[in-house]
Amino acid sequence: MFLVVFLILSIYLSFQSRAVIPIVISTLGFGLVGFLDDYIKVVKKRSLGLRAWQKMALQFIVAGILIYDISITTELPFDMMVPFSALFSADASDVYINFGVATVPLLFIIILGTVNGANFTDGLDGLLSSVSLVICIFIGLAASKLGIRISPAAGAMAGALLGFLLYNWHPAKVFMGDTGSLALGGFIVAAMLVMKLPLCIVFVGFIFLAEVLSVIIQVLYFKATKGKRFFRMAPIHHHFELGGWSEVQVVLVFSLVTAVFCAITYVMI
Repeated sequence: MFLVVFLILSIYLSFQSRAVIPIVISTLGFGLVGFLDDYIKVVKKRSLGLRAWQKMALQFIVAGILIYDISITTELPFDMMVPFSALFSADASDVYINFGVATVPLLFIIILGTVNGANFTDGLDGLLSSVSLVICIFIGLAASKLGIRISPAAGAMAGALLGFLLYNWHPAKVFMGDTGSLALGGFIVAAMLVMKLPLCIVFVGFIFLAEVLSVIIQVLYFKATKGKRFFRMAPIHHHFELGGWSEVQVVLVFSLVTAVFCAITYVMI
């Protein structure tokens, strides 16, 4: 529902700014991976959808296409702004760093981590929609501040998500599935890459990071202790839910945390 609106507007916007194209590629590419997974689950009646290795392989391919596309559209490929450096440096060139041969592996980790973090976050009514809406607003403001012409695309996604939230808010009448969650992760990470802010995803996508880490910690702790659990349930939003929070409370708190981190990031760039 919301992806169709975004894609129509952003394809039009791509004629005005080349920077929008990798965002469209990433959103559509990861969205198609999610759609294939949902299609197998719903239509083919195979509850597990794509096998883990198939899903990861397809995500790896989309990430590679995204990295390649950005590499041929930027003047200084993959220079990344160092968080907080802009506050302490008078020379704008000092706030960027290039990791050399480690850049591409690092980008794959950032892209796949963000996309799957968004996927893990999609577990409660309106949770991923609300968190992503806040991030889209940040992207629009940050792009304007940095002089990168992707603010209209961020505005298109934010507006589409607002409409979707009317039906996705608790109790949800419509669910986004992997089609929507992977696409949103793809949109966010591509926009941050275009703005040369991938290192700032740690702050902007703090909830995504917390969701991924909670799953990793839960699995490792479960294996190390032979059956004990570190969290009540993972991903971490279920931990709070089982602790007595309502779905709406979790959504509001997670969105507020995202807003605070986004505000901090906006000030530091």
